Amino acid sequence: MMRQSQTTSLVCDDPQGGTQLVVLPLIPCIIKKSTKPTPNMRKIETQMNAAITANKNWSNANTQVVTEGTISTVYLHGNKIAKVGDDFVTVFDGGWQSNTTKSRLNAIINEFCNSFTDGVFQRDYQWFIRDNKVVHDFVNGFTFCEYA
Repeated sequence: MMRQSQTTSLVCDDPQGGTQLVVLPLIPCIIKKSTKPTPNMRKIETQMNAAITANKNWSNANTQVVTEGTISTVYLHGNKIAKVGDDFVTVFDGGWQSNTTKSRLNAIINEFCNSFTDGVFQRDYQWFIRDNKVVHDFVNGFTFCEYA
């Protein structure tokens, strides 16, 4: 069994009851985040993205995916919030710039676009779009065309 002390050393417990101190140098490293959705994504958003990926109709609680051909339209409380095709994602606020709408949109963007450079966020009660690290005012019908 190993436990880390407050220093750069590592204390190792010996099976015979003794301990051994090993001094480890600090090694700078870069941690690269995964391009997959964050693990705290809501279950309903994971199911929504699976339906979009599978080009299947799906509905659960307040969220619905309607697929025609290869284009999936996502609705929240009956209001269109996104269209997802083979090479594009178009976003809408559905008339409600709520945290839930923003969460659904970002779940879609994280799955089908580049989660490091694209997204929807809010600052001082105003919505914005980040597309390839460039920030724009939120506009209904904005289309992300470049996938990760």
